[in-house]
Amino acid sequence: MVEDESSLAETIKLNLELEGYAVQIAKDGKSALRHFKGERFNLILLDVMLPEMDGFTVCESIRLENPSIPILFLTAKNSSADRVAGLRIGADDYLTKPFNLEELLLRVQNLLKRSMKQDENGAGVTTYDIGDDVINFNRLEVVRKKGDNIRLTKKEAMLLKLLIDRKNEVVSREHILETVWGYDIYPSTRTIDNFIVSFRKYFEKDPSNPQYFQSVRGVGYKFVDA
Repeated sequence: MVEDESSLAETIKLNLELEGYAVQIAKDGKSALRHFKGERFNLILLDVMLPEMDGFTVCESIRLENPSIPILFLTAKNSSADRVAGLRIGADDYLTKPFNLEELLLRVQNLLKRSMKQDENGAGVTTYDIGDDVINFNRLEVVRKKGDNIRLTKKEAMLLKLLIDRKNEVVSREHILETVWGYDIYPSTRTIDNFIVSFRKYFEKDPSNPQYFQSVRGVGYKFVDA
């Protein structure tokens, strides 16, 4: 559970523990990502307005690595635009404060049941086609129709997924650094440029005149696909 209001966090934690769940609390976005990367969880309760890194960015970063763990936003941001934004970046549910405790417990129960069914049935392979090539994010591999397959590093796969998830949108270098590299010391923006150069070599017919991975001067990059 990621919640910076201590009294609320402890109240929710107590009630979840009474239901038989083990609960760990993080009080800011960067701590949440540290816990996520270092431990295994079955569900994430996530506030939006957090110190260090907001909940939307935390959610997006988690989704780059794990597309299936249930994420429930529990937040005071209650506009329809906020709900749409949360669901669009990969949340499974969105509950606004103040909330009914019984409703929260039921939503947690339902998300966990759904997640267990997906695990039993198999989550399936997460893939994306670029031209004649197929990116397999689970296997960290590009399967090529012509030529040898390409092994991807984890960071390459995460950056590819971020750009593809935001297809036809400009993604700033700052946002890439925050979501892909997370709470660690940021690399230089030149590192991102080098990744994009590699993607163009992998996927573009003419890397000097890219169709898919386009630069937006002074801002970042955009993945363009029909």
